[in-house]
Amino acid sequence: MMLLQGAGRLGLVLAAAAAAQFAAGAAELNDYPTAARADYVFACMKTNGETRPALEKCSCSIDVIASILPYDRYIAAEAVLSLSQVPGRFGAMFQSPEQARAATNDLRRAQAEGEVRCF
Repeated sequence: MMLLQGAGRLGLVLAAAAAAQFAAGAAELNDYPTAARADYVFACMKTNGETRPALEKCSCSIDVIASILPYDRYIAAEAVLSLSQVPGRFGAMFQSPEQARAATNDLRRAQAEGEVRCF
């Protein structure tokens, strides 16, 4: 009887540990705020048609991007792309540095993977 109680407790401890690990894993996979995902989906739908299939493809695409690129790198790449569009010397500062180029290349690769998997 004592052996069964000990096994039951061990089972509960293992189940709790597995649940905690799953929750931590899910949080790591979902580090993009809902508003950022929604912004991407709205822009994507504008480009690809405002239909239900476009919604599903665009949602899939941001999920793929989020699985490849951490949110902080996504934001950095988006900022570089946005600022590089500014005319003049200020915009030029964001077009040439190696870090800026690397950030945008990572984002473009993640977007391309989203296109391949979802569209």
